Amino acid sequence: MLFRTSALAVVLASAFTAAANAQTADTDTAATVDEIVVTAQMREQSLQDVPIVVTSVNAQQLQDAGVRDIKDLTIVAPGLTVTSTSSSAVTTARIRGIGTVGDNPGLESSVGVIIDGVYRPRNGVAFSDLGETSRIEVLKGPQGTLFGKNTTAGVINIITARPSFQLGATSEAQFTNFDGFGGSISLTGPIIDDKLAARVYVAARERDGYYKTQGPDNNDQDFYTGRAQLLYTPTSTIDINVSMDYTKRDERCCGAVQILNGATQAIINSLAPGGLAIPPDPDSFRDYSNRSFLKTVKDSGFSVEANWKTPWLGGAKLTSITAVRDWSQSGGSDVDWTSADILYSPTHRESSNPGSSKFHTFTQEVRLAGATDKLDWLVGAFYSREDLSLHVRTVTYGTQYEQYVNALFGNTLSSVFTGRPLGTTFVAGNGQDDLYQQREEGFSLFTNNSYKITDALELTVGLRYTWEDKDLKTFWSNTDGGVGCATALARASALGGPLPASGALIRAGGLLGAGTYQVLCAASNSPAFGQIRNNDQSLSEEELTGTAKLAYRFSPEVMTYASFARGYKAGGFNLDRIATTVQTVRGQPTAPVLDTSFAPETVDSYELGMKNTLFSRKVLLNVTGFYQRYEDFQLNAFNGLVFSVASVPKVISKGVDLDFIWFTPVEGLTMNGGVTYAETYYPKSNPIFLGGNLPGSRLSLAPLWSGALGVTYEHNLSDDLVGRIAVNAKSVSSFNTGSDLDPVKNQPGYTLVNARVGLTSADKRWAVEAFAQNLFDDVYYQVGFNAVLQSGSYDAFLGQPRTYGVALRFTY
Repeated sequence: MLFRTSALAVVLASAFTAAANAQTADTDTAATVDEIVVTAQMREQSLQDVPIVVTSVNAQQLQDAGVRDIKDLTIVAPGLTVTSTSSSAVTTARIRGIGTVGDNPGLESSVGVIIDGVYRPRNGVAFSDLGETSRIEVLKGPQGTLFGKNTTAGVINIITARPSFQLGATSEAQFTNFDGFGGSISLTGPIIDDKLAARVYVAARERDGYYKTQGPDNNDQDFYTGRAQLLYTPTSTIDINVSMDYTKRDERCCGAVQILNGATQAIINSLAPGGLAIPPDPDSFRDYSNRSFLKTVKDSGFSVEANWKTPWLGGAKLTSITAVRDWSQSGGSDVDWTSADILYSPTHRESSNPGSSKFHTFTQEVRLAGATDKLDWLVGAFYSREDLSLHVRTVTYGTQYEQYVNALFGNTLSSVFTGRPLGTTFVAGNGQDDLYQQREEGFSLFTNNSYKITDALELTVGLRYTWEDKDLKTFWSNTDGGVGCATALARASALGGPLPASGALIRAGGLLGAGTYQVLCAASNSPAFGQIRNNDQSLSEEELTGTAKLAYRFSPEVMTYASFARGYKAGGFNLDRIATTVQTVRGQPTAPVLDTSFAPETVDSYELGMKNTLFSRKVLLNVTGFYQRYEDFQLNAFNGLVFSVASVPKVISKGVDLDFIWFTPVEGLTMNGGVTYAETYYPKSNPIFLGGNLPGSRLSLAPLWSGALGVTYEHNLSDDLVGRIAVNAKSVSSFNTGSDLDPVKNQPGYTLVNARVGLTSADKRWAVEAFAQNLFDDVYYQVGFNAVLQSGSYDAFLGQPRTYGVALRFTY
């Protein structure tokens, strides 16, 4: 599939070249590689001078590719994959096949997201409209020396547009299929000449869902967002930027489809005729859920960045970034993704009610940086405090739960499971009701220094020492006291019933085997959790990380480098019920696991790269080989009912990154892209996890090949009219979409193409564009998962289908 994308791009490029009639550019005025500036080392540098693999995407490229959030970013960044599952808040970014599954909020992200210097605690918390973006930098490999925390796989560094002392305004309206509409307005300019400037941005978007269902279609969009900034420059050496933002999003997210039906499909169909896809038909985007997925997400923040060019140490620059942020999600979902009313999470609109999660974060960073003829130096400190509150009711009985469970035992007249009349034990609306309150405090000291040994040879050394403390208070309860499972377990004891090692208590026609009671009662609604109720845990960690890079410039056009980096991601606690797998007393529930902690994740990374600037600095061609060895890799797995974290002793990621930019001789024609080849796998030396699928296998969502290509062509059609064409394509080879690597969850390789055609005035005052995302309407799995309480059945969250529309843009 990678080669299909490359072939497509070559054809498109050839067509654009022909259309341009070979009109060559003036080499003295055309764009060059030198204009690409990044801040990957906390100072402005040319991309070609930075000994790090960086994909830099400017505002025009983001607009051409239709990038509005970090998920859209995958189309322009090879080696980057971003997926969402049960809600948009459960969003996971992966670089070179490494990331942290976001369904369990106890796990922090392996790919850090930084917006205007402010660290976001989870990838899903950073999933929102990015607004006016100046550029985005995707840094590959561990970046923990300079960028906040938890960046063992890389960083997505987002820089938004700042206030300007030049008056300006823009507006945009967008109309799409699925009855979509969006609009935005931006205004910037001076309030006090040369002293105070402001920028205000507001936007609102709505779109119907693209999953067809019985009620309102799932995966819709309805949100508004605003950002206000004040830039104060009291002197030529001081600038202070104050930023405030707020976003509110109402959405029904996220739908899922059946991809394989097991033996339980007959029971589902008898309880709710037509209640699931028979046979599975993912292409139809038909969601059979019967409960609401309505969720409300609120995200707000306040930050102050101050920069002072001091009179000390040759004009060293002192930077302070202070930020306070609040994020919350509330709402419910159908847990079984069928029309049978088996399990659900209640829908509540207030963040204090069940189904809610909240993050309150405070971060403070201080840096002092300076330079001499030989040395660029930086020292700093970073403090973070994170308060996480999670109210879990993901396992709540539906009106047909008891009928369904009873049918699993081959009996539909009375409850074999409890021995009581149907409808008298597992009462709809009751079930799991858990609270998790976690506080994290972290502090680190860091330094990063580059020394020019000679004019051609430069050594960079960075160190970071981190202290991390976490405290977790857990409150477990069952709204009915766990009476259903308690009754069932007592009946199992009276009947001499099943233990995990002793076969099955299954009547003829039963569909579940040994340990059935444990599957249904051990964690989801076990009375043992309610009996313990409170469980407090804490942990403390200290870690030294750092980097060493040696760069040698053979000529102004060619630079090579070798680097080592040690990365670290904090340990934490599993925020879901975990029960032991061994039952010791007949008729008693398996014991809750009270120590749910998992170890910190570390990585040692080695890179060898070459950066080339060719053909009068019109071509950038960079290639890097990498080898990354992870220890205690934090793997989050879903067993069909609960999430649990396993620390995998070792994970290897090795391969090659290649990036290029070509400002072609044809005036207005630019090409950019890259390829990532990454073998990201569990070594065979690992112990067996998840049924033996892991040792020797590639990680989930880790394609061997990933390629991106962008082609843009701009041409003056007349003195007053300019035409622009942009095509962006991303191709990946096949990969597995499930943590357990079950072959059912395999996704064949596929190619996504975004295209945009526009007309604009010569003075850029107005523009009209027609565009399409996923132009060829490819259907693909984001994540496959075991259907809840449906042995042998599997579901999947799909990627967004083709979206097309028209955009109108005005600049004043």
